[in-house]
Amino acid sequence: MTPDQLITFAAVADHLNISRAALALHLSQPAVSGQLRQLQDEFGEALYQRDGRGVRLTPAGEQLASYAARLRDTWRQAHAYRDALRGLEQGTLRIGATTTPASYLLPYLIADFHRRYPAVTVHTADGNTTDIVGALGSVDIALIEGPVGADLPPGTAVHAWREDEIVAIMPRTHPLAEAAQGAGIDLAALGAEPLIVREAGSGVRQVVERAFARAGVQMRVALEIAGVEGVKEAVRAGMGIGFVSAMSMRHENSALRVFSLSPEPLTRRLSIVVPHASAPPRVVQQFLTLCLADGA
Repeated sequence: MTPDQLITFAAVADHLNISRAALALHLSQPAVSGQLRQLQDEFGEALYQRDGRGVRLTPAGEQLASYAARLRDTWRQAHAYRDALRGLEQGTLRIGATTTPASYLLPYLIADFHRRYPAVTVHTADGNTTDIVGALGSVDIALIEGPVGADLPPGTAVHAWREDEIVAIMPRTHPLAEAAQGAGIDLAALGAEPLIVREAGSGVRQVVERAFARAGVQMRVALEIAGVEGVKEAVRAGMGIGFVSAMSMRHENSALRVFSLSPEPLTRRLSIVVPHASAPPRVVQQFLTLCLADGA
């Protein structure tokens, strides 16, 4: 017994006529008759009887017809769903994003994606780098800042995306801000200053800590706080010098000064991570293409 035989039988039960059923199925009458014969052999008893120019279902045939109709309906729904996904007419996209891209890049990407595919439902989850890497099993695609680590689920693909600079921020009245006059600030000059850092697991924090370690400068951490906006508010309150992504300062007023770190700017790579990359859904592939074009 095959699904095709059952779908053929459902058509025969609808029309009670083999010729009409064949026409509806776009099959030849001998092909339909052959499938019916094989189906009856499988059950070992008659499922229909000849009745004038048509057929009449037996009790066993009537019971089977109800199962066959449900199978045919499910088959049609599956095909409609396939066609919808191929055209991105509907579907769901689950996006994970670490704090910086979630706040300053993802809203623009989703807005662009929604204009192109308005019927796709988008769900987002954000957190620091450790959180999102740990949640890759429950998202379709993720935007990650900093190193993604080696312990990724099997079949995960990592795409290099775009460069991001980590900058130092301080009140515009801070003595270092006045002395720097727009030039970069050396890490050694920050060793004596109280510093505000992101929570453990943050990509920004990981990059900053490695930079200080390479320079042989000890960090004086005055405050550890979650989130980019928390760092900026603490700096405004005069608690110390903070470190954030340069993109998070695009819309700030002049209350805070932004400085690159020297002798070289402190940069890191943002990545796009795709679990189950060997066969990503079409909606995931389209969002990935949009992101990569945006970062080019």
